[in-house]
Amino acid sequence: MAVTEETLASHTGSGSVEVFSTPNLVLLMEEAAMDALRPFLEPGETSVGTLVNIRHLAPTPPGMIVTATARLSQVDGRRLVFQVEAGDGIDRVGEGTHERCVVLTERFILRSREKSTRKNTSSVE
Repeated sequence: MAVTEETLASHTGSGSVEVFSTPNLVLLMEEAAMDALRPFLEPGETSVGTLVNIRHLAPTPPGMIVTATARLSQVDGRRLVFQVEAGDGIDRVGEGTHERCVVLTERFILRSREKSTRKNTSSVE
C-alpha cells in the first residue's frame, strides 16, 4: 500500500501526524490474510475478520510503500489464526495476529439483514 495523503494518520483521524495510519496498517494486514486464504475457500464461502491484535512499531512517511504478509499459524474448525507482519523496506512497521472465520456468504448476509428487522433494545454509551 502506498503511503499517500489518504492513508496518513492526520487524514484518517487516528492521529495528528503525517505518517501511515494504524487503521490502514490493520487494513493491509487483513488484506494479506484474506489473500492468503482466498484460494482455499469453497464456492459460496467467504471469511470475516473476528480479531486483530497488532503492534504498530515504526512510522512510515508519505511516498513509501508498506507491504504485509500473513502466515496461517492455527486452525480451529472454521476459525483461522494468522501471524501478520508489515514492513516499509527499512523497518518492520507492524506485527501481530489476526483471526478470521470462514462463513457461508449467503447465510452470513441473511443473518445480517435479519438483524435490521429486530428492534434495538440495547444502548451503547
